Amino acid sequence: MENSNPGTLRKLRWSLPWLVRYPGWRAKEFARRVRSREAFTHVIVVVANHYEPGLGEQAVKRVEDWWQQARRLGNAVRDHDGTPFRHTNFYPAEQYDRHLLELLAGMQSEGFGEVEVHLHHGIDQPDTAENTRRMLLDFRNILVEEHKCLSREISTGTPRYGFVHGNWALANSAGGRFCGVDSEMEILAETGCYADFTLPSAPDESQASRINAIYQCGRPLHERKPHHDGPDLKVGDRLTLPAIITGPLVFDWQRRIGGIPVPRVDDGALAANYPLTIARFNRWRDADIGVRGRPDWVFIKLYCHGFFPWDYDMMIGEPVREFWSEVMELAERTRQFKLHFASAREAFNMIMAAVENQSGDPGRYRDYRLVQVMDQSSSRPAEQKGAESHLVLS
Repeated sequence: MENSNPGTLRKLRWSLPWLVRYPGWRAKEFARRVRSREAFTHVIVVVANHYEPGLGEQAVKRVEDWWQQARRLGNAVRDHDGTPFRHTNFYPAEQYDRHLLELLAGMQSEGFGEVEVHLHHGIDQPDTAENTRRMLLDFRNILVEEHKCLSREISTGTPRYGFVHGNWALANSAGGRFCGVDSEMEILAETGCYADFTLPSAPDESQASRINAIYQCGRPLHERKPHHDGPDLKVGDRLTLPAIITGPLVFDWQRRIGGIPVPRVDDGALAANYPLTIARFNRWRDADIGVRGRPDWVFIKLYCHGFFPWDYDMMIGEPVREFWSEVMELAERTRQFKLHFASAREAFNMIMAAVENQSGDPGRYRDYRLVQVMDQSSSRPAEQKGAESHLVLS
């Protein structure tokens, strides 16, 4: 469930913090691109699916159909590592259904979509910190113990999860609506969240001023919306969880109305009203989201809402197969980049590898720090063992 549609003036007012910063970000991004125009890059693609099938028999049918389509698409479209295209399915904790999670765990075991945590709360009235902590811990434990989903740290065995906030209201950032818990980021850290994948949320009030970045919270985690500013993550940092991993938020100037350029915002949504094109892929890539000091690894975090029926084809249908096939052909023809499809967990592992000054092919680091609970036999390659951890555990 997402926010009701506010007026244009209110959206503009909410968007001013990031719009003011956009020209400065664009100038820095352009300068970086000029310096590395001929450089080869690895492009890591993550799809954060706000996965809400509902409940009951109709929901079971939706998930069964999705699994079939995910299998068909994943087998048809694979990256340069041979990894299938798939979504990361952020399932809502408040809508837990054992049978649906059994289906999702089965899909994950086949390699067609890892399960992570989504949460809607504070809808009718503000939630409390105590209830939020309880919901997250209970759902985390059920996913780990009953369904063998989520992940654990290799070194400690601590359960970890990725997070998307329902209605985008992370850390009570939507004016008190759809959350109510100022200390939510602290609770996420204490319950095992390794990274948040909610942003961007423009033109919603919850949109942070930081855009097109992988960064750390800039204020104490117990404060309201501590993630609305903060430093870029860079090689050599010590990361305090959770990291903030945003998707692209860029202007598309190709649209014309009456021959006049009328820009629209591209936020990486897989939606019917924004067809997939190579021009969009190039905008996502040019957003240059990554760990500073590792410019050859670029992260593209896209998002969608399963199960909006009008968006189904753009999420997992034939247009998606055609699009990624075109992107693979572009990579082969230009030799400018290599494509890697990653789950949220795998992308975080690659980010940690970059922070710890690993280099080369990021596909080698899919299980660098966190491994799937259902695949505990995984271990890091020999060259990764013994590296100093730059992960500050909460």
